Amino acid sequence: MPDPQTNAEATEPPGARRLDRNIRAILQQREDEERNRNLQDRVSERITNFAGSWKFILLHVFLYGIWIGVNLGLLPIVPVFDPTFATLAMVASVEAIFITTFILITQNRMAANDAKRADLNLQVSLLAEQEATQLLTLTLAIAERLDVRTDVNDAIHELATEITPEQVLDRLEEREADRSDH
Repeated sequence: MPDPQTNAEATEPPGARRLDRNIRAILQQREDEERNRNLQDRVSERITNFAGSWKFILLHVFLYGIWIGVNLGLLPIVPVFDPTFATLAMVASVEAIFITTFILITQNRMAANDAKRADLNLQVSLLAEQEATQLLTLTLAIAERLDVRTDVNDAIHELATEITPEQVLDRLEEREADRSDH
């Protein structure tokens, strides 16, 4: 009887195991980050998530609606307690300050995570660039050994020239300096 695992592997598209391994690594990294978050980050994210929800909006429509209705005299069973709405304005302002702070805390954490992902993406791109350069160099060596000439040899020679990240950053700084001088 054939092994079901072997049959499953035979029907997998090329690279599926590598893709699965990469996905597992990404999910594991996210789980590790989630597990290592401190209490402040968890609280900030919960508050931010709530503040960005329909429940938050509906709760405020309800509470502020009652507050306004009472203080306009629309609900005679409750005495007016804030006829100028100064207290309501103060409560809303203080709430806005705290919610804004929690949102900024959450955004700072998200920006730090984005920076890590950008660094990873840059590293992967640099590795791919180095691999492509090595492949082009090898291809050129084989073509020269076999005395094969094509119309793209000059372009391939240029592409096979290794460019370091430092060179890119230096050139970028030069161009930005030139642009700011004009």
